[in-house]
Amino acid sequence: MQYNPVELIIKKRDGYELSYDEIGFFITNYLSGNIPEYQMSALLMCFYFQGAMPKEISALTQSYIDSGKRIEFDAALPVADKHSTGGVGDKLSLMLAPIAAALGLYVPMISGRGLGHTGGTLDKLEAIPGFNTQFSMEDFKKLVLTHGYALVGQSSAMVPADKRIYALRDVTATVESAALITASIMSKKIAEGTKYLVIDLKIGSGAFMPNLKRARELAEHLKTTGESFGQKVAVVFSNMNSPLGEAVGNALETIEAIEYLKGNYLPDTYEITTALISEMLMMAGKAKDFSQAETMIQKVLEDGSALAKFGTIIAAQGGNTKVIEDYSLFPTAKFKLPLVAPTSGYIHDIDSRAIGYALVRIKAGRMKTSDTLDYAAGAMLKPKIGDYLEAGEYIGELYCNDNSKGSEVADLICKAYTIMPEKKEKEKLIFDILR
Repeated sequence: MQYNPVELIIKKRDGYELSYDEIGFFITNYLSGNIPEYQMSALLMCFYFQGAMPKEISALTQSYIDSGKRIEFDAALPVADKHSTGGVGDKLSLMLAPIAAALGLYVPMISGRGLGHTGGTLDKLEAIPGFNTQFSMEDFKKLVLTHGYALVGQSSAMVPADKRIYALRDVTATVESAALITASIMSKKIAEGTKYLVIDLKIGSGAFMPNLKRARELAEHLKTTGESFGQKVAVVFSNMNSPLGEAVGNALETIEAIEYLKGNYLPDTYEITTALISEMLMMAGKAKDFSQAETMIQKVLEDGSALAKFGTIIAAQGGNTKVIEDYSLFPTAKFKLPLVAPTSGYIHDIDSRAIGYALVRIKAGRMKTSDTLDYAAGAMLKPKIGDYLEAGEYIGELYCNDNSKGSEVADLICKAYTIMPEKKEKEKLIFDILR
């Protein structure tokens, strides 16, 4: 059926619900060139201000999926995945996927690149010499079926509508729309064939969601949409006020992930990774409760099978497996600059977003997709909110290949820590779980 695009924009602008067919018509005709970008931009702004009903979000999601190909796995396979809304030092996918695969789950993990203050899983993996993240959808599926998981970038054949519309959202100030975020995330996770999805929804200074209230609104959309497509969805609300783990930067974070798989994990990355995998195992019926799931996770870490899974996928995706034992094979920075506390006291606040943006200056991240990365650049940051520091005590070290820029970045990172004499309580890492 044909519709008048202007009438549909007016309808949504005035707060009325668009039908499944109306949304499908609009997206299809935008992709074919019959609806211009200025009208698509107008509709996106309507969604931004008016929000969307669950049926509208499902229709958007379906339209995105229908714009390309999708992967389908045998119904008997426990296909599970994790999505993170992004943060500073978030290398959890690198530990989670091989552990989950070692426990019998099939994990078709399609990841992204870092942009702005947040890092990207693909960039961390590509710090491994030779590691290939670009595969056809057919070869990606074969990797998952053969090895239990794969870590790749999005194929151009999968939900191309999302790629085009996301670029438009980026330049029309509509990125933060919960409805549009939901369609973007869920279309990819449904098109990749995932049946059990856990979402790590990050909240705080290093996240896109500033508070739990906003995060709950998005979580409800994600869960409702996934369930409308037959998925089971759980949402873990996690703290992103402090950088995750100690490493921030592509090679450094990959090394930290390998150390985790060797059993040398840090308290915060362990707690959140264990929570995420446990939800996947419980949804898939492989564990009856958290206690059993944690025991299962511990076993594959202790017997080396999770680490072996990581080595297997490095080899399968063209990477040098020797990096697991020889970290000198990773890109290495020329300079290590000390980061020291300017005064004594307790850490009351860490501006994680400022740290992420500071590290972009030494090419540990990028501001636009065409920016080149320095995989060796980054920082090791040990203290968390609530920790006590003496004046002159190490906050950590900065790794860089430009000493002059490094000095500027070191100063910016130290300024991101608010240190006060009054005692500050430690913060919870997991605020809540929506099942």
